[in-house]
Amino acid sequence: MKRTTLFFITLILLLTDYSFSQDKGFGLGVIVGEPTGISAKYWMSSVTAIDAALAWSFVDQGALHIHADYLFHNYHLINFDTKGKWPIYYGIGARLKFGEEDTKLAIRIPVGAAYLFEDAPVDIFLEVVPMLELIPKTKFQFNAALGARYFF
Repeated sequence: MKRTTLFFITLILLLTDYSFSQDKGFGLGVIVGEPTGISAKYWMSSVTAIDAALAWSFVDQGALHIHADYLFHNYHLINFDTKGKWPIYYGIGARLKFGEEDTKLAIRIPVGAAYLFEDAPVDIFLEVVPMLELIPKTKFQFNAALGARYFF
């Protein structure tokens, strides 16, 4: 009896996980704002992911911006009457910015909202990112961007 129950619970969880293609696999797209460039996301589970970007900073005279974040997604904070999912996500990461005169290192704390379409392997997102720059000097900064990704 316990094995049958465990089998059906596992089956339901697996089918639920595969009903939306944006909360699994690898996605590639664009991010527009500060920074602007290419965005990628890899889902490690249905609630955790790693995102990264290779982008340009228009605030810092076209500096090359590279970041990576470990994200947690909460699907229960926003409940609109739509077919897709609305996760709020938050996490921690790092940013390297290569400018003409110096290289900057910062800790990122991204907070954002995404929409995962039900019928298409696409997500859109909006994020605000407080950062603590550590190198070359310590200071507090913000980034913000809008983006979209296609999931393979």
